[in-house]
Amino acid sequence: MYKKFFNNKFIVVEGIEGAGKKHACLLIKQILKMNGIKNVISIREPGSTAIAEKIRILIKEQHYKEKIINITELLLIYAARTQLIETIVKPALKKGKWIISDRHDLSSFAYQGGGSGISSKTISKIRKICLKNFYPDLTVYLDVDPEIGLKRAFSRGNVDRIEKKNINFFIRTRERYLELISKNPKSITINANKNLYIVQQTILKKIKKWLKIQT
Repeated sequence: MYKKFFNNKFIVVEGIEGAGKKHACLLIKQILKMNGIKNVISIREPGSTAIAEKIRILIKEQHYKEKIINITELLLIYAARTQLIETIVKPALKKGKWIISDRHDLSSFAYQGGGSGISSKTISKIRKICLKNFYPDLTVYLDVDPEIGLKRAFSRGNVDRIEKKNINFFIRTRERYLELISKNPKSITINANKNLYIVQQTILKKIKKWLKIQT
């Protein structure tokens, strides 16, 4: 048990559709509990507050009468993110709680940046206004081939507006993820193309190693 040695952390799980983020978040929470860390909150982006969940619906649902333009989508996501960070994440961290988030800021640089083509300079300006110098303590990136990821996503049924984008969008998104992760020293990359058991064992091994470094 490492509990007495830890300061609480903000952990983020990233990846494109079908990477297995939800399963990874649950597993990481279990790993933390196994190591004596029980004060853990799970959140998702966009969402996890009443306002942010309404914004999530606007972003995810198909709009047949009105198309959401790329910059509007970006601003909506940052509005939801700011609401979540300021009303839930920061207060929880101040109380000593750990946070595990299904997506965070890197998603905007990958999806709206890499996928939709909004410049990193523009996203960075919005990020600075909304989040200032607030960053995760660890980012777990689940790397999956877009064809494999989308096949998994479609097998679940009820695909949303984002999941319906063409494969080239997700190829660009993944490429930007890989570029960003390669420059992020506070990140762990997991090969999410493998079957669930192998992916889980890899996450277990790497998170346990990361926890040992924190002591």
